[in-house]
Amino acid sequence: MNLSETAEVLAAIADLTERRRPMALATIVSVRGSTYRRPGARLLVPDEGEAIGNLSGGCLEGQVIEIARSVMESGECRLELYDLTADDEIVWGWGLGCNGAIEVFVEPAANAVDSAAALREAITGERLLAAATVIESSMEGAVPGARMLVYPGGPRRGSLGDDLLTEAAAGAVHESLTSGVTEVVELDLAGGGARVFIESLRPPLRLVVCGAGHDAVPLVRAAAALGWRVDVVDDRSSFLDAGRFPGVRNFIKCEPGEIAERAGIDERSHVVVMSHNYLRDRDYLRSLLPSRAAYIGMLGPRARLQRLLDDLGGRGVKPTEEQLDRVHGPAGVDLGGEGPEEIAAAIVAEVLAVSRGRDAGFLRQRAGPIHQRSQPATA
Repeated sequence: MNLSETAEVLAAIADLTERRRPMALATIVSVRGSTYRRPGARLLVPDEGEAIGNLSGGCLEGQVIEIARSVMESGECRLELYDLTADDEIVWGWGLGCNGAIEVFVEPAANAVDSAAALREAITGERLLAAATVIESSMEGAVPGARMLVYPGGPRRGSLGDDLLTEAAAGAVHESLTSGVTEVVELDLAGGGARVFIESLRPPLRLVVCGAGHDAVPLVRAAAALGWRVDVVDDRSSFLDAGRFPGVRNFIKCEPGEIAERAGIDERSHVVVMSHNYLRDRDYLRSLLPSRAAYIGMLGPRARLQRLLDDLGGRGVKPTEEQLDRVHGPAGVDLGGEGPEEIAAAIVAEVLAVSRGRDAGFLRQRAGPIHQRSQPATA
């Protein structure tokens, strides 16, 4: 799920609701085979004007928009299957660039106003949240569009319309909170069956940039454009200037040796050390090594990093293998980047790859599918 795009759709729902504008929300709930977007991608269709969001890179938007306008008139949810695997004139006439099947759930956006507000709060507050939405049902009371939100620890908002279904779905939702998987589950119960879309919304990735020099500017800009939460750290107040760093969430003024504690470095934090000062970088690294940071990127050549580690070793700081595995130096993937903008692109690419458990190689050399497969679309 692209959190930046999701936030844009959710903000548009709030704005159009305030202006009492009719609208419908289309969400990809399952896919099979090769598709451009994954479950959780959204398209908001207002009664007038441009749609917000993206489902297929332009392949299906026109047809989904027609269905959305029908849903606005009827007030009834619809589940549509687009099977793009057929080798016939209809499929090729759509100009599709994919070869898979996509299920799209289209609902009056009024159904989703409360949940959209909760999702916006979760993104802003960096809270973990999962949602369960009925997309098909043979159970009395459990109608398509019924939705339940679940937070870690058990608090719930809403119901799926049937107590047994709500309890059964709650188990799948709690698993999603742990695994981060978004998928459709099929639940067969005494009163009938239902297909439920389970969506996990994880907090935005956090990037902590240590060193507010000129080359930090494009890195912060690129990360903020992806919807990441970016904090900039420096011990020099004059460098912590909002005018230089639009999109920054927090500026943290502290001594390099205090970074882990002062910045609240946790397992969701990805840190890039780029002060260009040997002593500062040494103290940043000393503080970060025992932290829970998921990624520690060190700017500069490998020999400089080894010198820093040797220096720390001489001062009694001997990193474990697990700690060293989280240190990436030189930071960034091998793009042949030159200059701050290209180096920023290389670092953002590496951070993204690490956060997704990928090795950042060429996709043409990948043996398996590009994306992790989830519950397939039904044919």
